Amino acid sequence: MSLADVARVGGSGLRSRPMRVFLSALGIAIGIAAMIGVVGISTSSRNDLNKQLAALGTNLLTVVPGSTMTGGTAHLPKDSVAMIANRPDVTSASAVGATRAKVYRSDRVPTVQTGGITVNAARTDLLRSVGGEIVDGSWLNGATSRYPAVVLGPQAAQSLGIHRAGSDVQVWLGDQWFTVVGLLAPNQLVPALDAQVFVGWPVAERILSFDGYPTTIYTRAEEADVEKVQGVLGATADPQDPNEVNVSRPSDALAAKHATDNALSGLLVGLGGVALLVGGVGVANTMVISVLERRSEIGLRRSLGATRGQIRTQFLAEALLLSGLGGLGGVLLGIGVTGGYAAYQGWAALVPLWAMAGGLGATLVIGGLAGFYPAVRAARHPPTEALASN
Repeated sequence: MSLADVARVGGSGLRSRPMRVFLSALGIAIGIAAMIGVVGISTSSRNDLNKQLAALGTNLLTVVPGSTMTGGTAHLPKDSVAMIANRPDVTSASAVGATRAKVYRSDRVPTVQTGGITVNAARTDLLRSVGGEIVDGSWLNGATSRYPAVVLGPQAAQSLGIHRAGSDVQVWLGDQWFTVVGLLAPNQLVPALDAQVFVGWPVAERILSFDGYPTTIYTRAEEADVEKVQGVLGATADPQDPNEVNVSRPSDALAAKHATDNALSGLLVGLGGVALLVGGVGVANTMVISVLERRSEIGLRRSLGATRGQIRTQFLAEALLLSGLGGLGGVLLGIGVTGGYAAYQGWAALVPLWAMAGGLGATLVIGGLAGFYPAVRAARHPPTEALASN
């Protein structure tokens, strides 16, 4: 028989049992859809991460004080920002310093209701180092940093119920009114900034009893020198006690999160493989029952001259078509799941070609293995016994 004849004969066997075929193909489709969906979502997530890192940069390093030998909290030197900025491989360095002040929407709010908002003194060049953006108003400058002016992170602004900046918008901070001059956009690279409010360094020292010690230094280094700078940044910030300085790279947290997602994706791919195996068992079961139900057809074809090889080819073709339909449906379903989830997350949907081709190839292998025994069994039926069983 030609290839077209084999496909036509195999298809006719499937059309005679549509519900059974649908249920068997569904098992294959679920397994393939799970695997395609997991791979597609993981690929889309990784692509989005790469775009984030490309936009935010991987060259940001943070310096914070560690612990002293006696277990107390260390201090970064007041001139540590200047010492870091003087390095030739550092492009920018800025800092914030934590104050003890609390911020409230008004002077009528009970003092215990702080909302967990931290008040920081900030340098005027902070946004350049952290890659921050203003959504309303402006950042602190040489003038506003000396007066009672404040910039709010997005979470802090939400907690305080403030949605715009302006000369008529004020918050109660340090037992006096501060004008809200700006609102920050969410910062994906340094999300801790979102729940903070920022005042100028000079006004914090004058009004809020700020001691002038930086608590976090944000440093941008040349891309090619990031690892080298990271290794010496502790000694640069505090030459006398470099062991009391902790240096980290915020982009590593995003990469670690993605690595965790990849581990979970591997587990889900394994579960998809189990579902695919179960689908293969369903195909084998369908084909075995089909052989038992169609013994008279097999006997008639054998008596009319069909060889064992042709009978074997017919049933093997049915198994391959059945699994192929399930695989094609699974690939389409997996693409749909990936596209829907990516759209929900705001990602660009990406499904690797190798995943789709591998999914279809796996279904054909499963179908061939599942249909081999039923096909051999059908070919071994003697024509006389097959006809007599009718």
